[in-house]
Amino acid sequence: MAAEAHAPTASEYIVHHLQHLQNIKQKSIVDFSVVNYDSVIVGLVLGAIALFTFWICARKATSGVPGRFQAAVEILVEMVDNQAKANIHNAESRKFIAPLALTVFVWIFLMNAMDMLPVDLLPAIWAQIYGAAGHDPHHAYLRVVPTADLSTTLGLSTAVLILCLYYSVKIKGLGGWAHELVTAPFGTSKNPVFALILGVVNLLMQIIEYVAKTVSHGMRLFGNMYAGELVFMLIALMGGAAAMSLSGVLLPVGHIIAGSIWAIFHILVITLQAFIFMMLALIYLGQAHDAH
Repeated sequence: MAAEAHAPTASEYIVHHLQHLQNIKQKSIVDFSVVNYDSVIVGLVLGAIALFTFWICARKATSGVPGRFQAAVEILVEMVDNQAKANIHNAESRKFIAPLALTVFVWIFLMNAMDMLPVDLLPAIWAQIYGAAGHDPHHAYLRVVPTADLSTTLGLSTAVLILCLYYSVKIKGLGGWAHELVTAPFGTSKNPVFALILGVVNLLMQIIEYVAKTVSHGMRLFGNMYAGELVFMLIALMGGAAAMSLSGVLLPVGHIIAGSIWAIFHILVITLQAFIFMMLALIYLGQAHDAH
C-alpha cells in the first residue's frame, strides 16, 4: 500500500520555497554553472513591463495639466534627474546615466515588489501546470523574487562596475586611468624603488576597492530581499499552522496581524532598497568621472 502523502514540515516547506527553477541542482550559494530560469524570466518580464509603462506615459504625456499618473512619473523623473546632477557633473554623460538610473530604480522596485505576492500563489499555480505536464508537482520549484537571488543582484552590480570602467577610460583616457590606478590613493615617489612599491600597493588597493564596491553593492540588495522573503515564509507557516489547528484560536488572528504589519513595512523596504541601489550606482559612476 502506498504511503500517504504527508504535509511538509516547517523546514521542508522553507527549503522547497528556496529552491530555484534551474538547469541543475545548485551545490552552493555561488555556482556559476547554474541558470536560475525563474529569476531570468521574471526579471525580463518585469523589465518589459517597466519599459511598456514608460512608453505609455510618454505617449500620453501632455504639456497641459497632467493627470495623476503623469504627475507621479514626472515627480519620479525629476527626483532621479536631481540625484544624477548631484553626482554626475558631466552633462553629456547624464544623457545616458540619468535614464539608466530611472530604469534601474523602477526595474528593481518591480522585482522587489514580487515579494508582496502571497508566498504560495505563483508556486502553487506553477505546480499545477508542472503536474499537468506529467511531472511531480511536489518538485515544481519556483522563486518569484529575482532580487532575492544573488546571481541577479551581483549581475546588476557587475554591470555598474563595467560602466564605471568604461567611463573611467572615456573621461580620463586609458593612460590617465592607468596612471590613476598606480598613483591613488597613496601617491607616488621620485625614488624609482619606492615608486614601484607604491605603484603595486596602489594597484592592489584599487582592485580591492572595485571588488569590494561591486560585491557590497549586490550583497546589500540580496541580503535585505532574502531576509524579507524568509519572514514572509515564516508568516505563511503561521497561517498553515492556523489552518490545521482547531484549538489555536488566536493563531489565525496573529497570522493576519503579523502579515499585514510586515507587508506595510515591507513596502518601505522594497522602495528604499531600489533607491539605495540606484543611488550607489550614481555615486560609483560619479567617482569614475572624478580625478584622484
